[in-house]
Amino acid sequence: MISKTVFDQALKRLQVGAIEVDYWGEQKKTYGHGKAYTTLKINDPKVLSEILRRSDLGFGEAYMDGRVEVPDKELVKLIKITNDNAAIINSSFGKRMNYRYQTNAKKHQKRQIQSHYDLGNDFYKLWLDDTMTYTCAYYKTPKDSLEQAQRQKIDHVLRKLQLKKGQEFVDIGCGWGHLVVRAAKLYGAKGLGVTLSREQYEFAKKLAKSQGVAHLAKFENINYQDLLKSKKTYDRVISVGILEHVGAGNHRQYFDVVNALLNPGGVSVLHSITQQIEDKMPAWIDKYVFPGGYIPSLREIIWLLPEYGFRTIDVENLRPHYALTLREWLNRFEKHLPEISEMYDEKFVRMWRLYLAGSISAFEDGGNDLSQIVFTKGIVKDLPLTREFLYKSSKK
Repeated sequence: MISKTVFDQALKRLQVGAIEVDYWGEQKKTYGHGKAYTTLKINDPKVLSEILRRSDLGFGEAYMDGRVEVPDKELVKLIKITNDNAAIINSSFGKRMNYRYQTNAKKHQKRQIQSHYDLGNDFYKLWLDDTMTYTCAYYKTPKDSLEQAQRQKIDHVLRKLQLKKGQEFVDIGCGWGHLVVRAAKLYGAKGLGVTLSREQYEFAKKLAKSQGVAHLAKFENINYQDLLKSKKTYDRVISVGILEHVGAGNHRQYFDVVNALLNPGGVSVLHSITQQIEDKMPAWIDKYVFPGGYIPSLREIIWLLPEYGFRTIDVENLRPHYALTLREWLNRFEKHLPEISEMYDEKFVRMWRLYLAGSISAFEDGGNDLSQIVFTKGIVKDLPLTREFLYKSSKK
């Protein structure tokens, strides 16, 4: 079998770590150096040619279908092998892949966002924290609970925004609304959160009402680009986890909107996954998880800021925090597998397990970072001289 020979020769080149491959119960072979991290069981010989031809997309679909198996708790270890040997993997697999990436245009964005975020609040409630925060948490120690770390993240971001009572701000891609509600309660600031997800919008409105801040915390179910129609401007602009959905080549659209919304002397905080070097999303992620998504490099973002007169005043990398967050999400996902399996089929469960495991490895051993960038519109002279203010306890 030619595909098995080529597959075998590719794995013989592994330089870091080791893996055992079970060829449909007929042969087991260990590749690499040292003790095998895990065992990859291939149940269908056709999978070999699919992985060779379509790389991550071929493997991902085979895993979803159960044609390849990895012990659930060792999936991260398998993906670590591919990250640790990225140059070899990239040169050996996927050369003949002819995948057409999904177009990220305004007319498609609502459908693309809803395909991921409107799976049902009951699903997300099972494995997110009680604030329903679906972005990187902020751990002061590795022993912090997810609930504690997510509240710390919200407060950390709000301190960077340097809100004052009576100021107005907009949260682009507000998720389930807790940041806007927290800003209202903590600072008395008036915030508008926008999201394309109907489920998030309805949840956020109810949250603001239940917390008694509906007069300060408002929400709209619109595309962030439609904020320009009102011609309203704000003292602060924040986005947490939205830039990854803007799409490759669309970053100027995002900064055009921020520039139009932000008052002179205003502060903006941009919280985004970034990558070291510009590259497309894995094809499997684009097809099944985040259609039309793109992770920008840090330099892509920084390069654009001066064109708008934006002055970068702080950049922080929270990469290890996201690895901790993702591990907790995956643990909770597995813990609630019986409930999730009642909602969705086995293919969906495998898809989400692979997505979470792959994300963990991307932050622990791959090229992903989590960047928080703070910038001002023009020169602002009354900002704190040090970062001391970031580490003070919140008032409430």
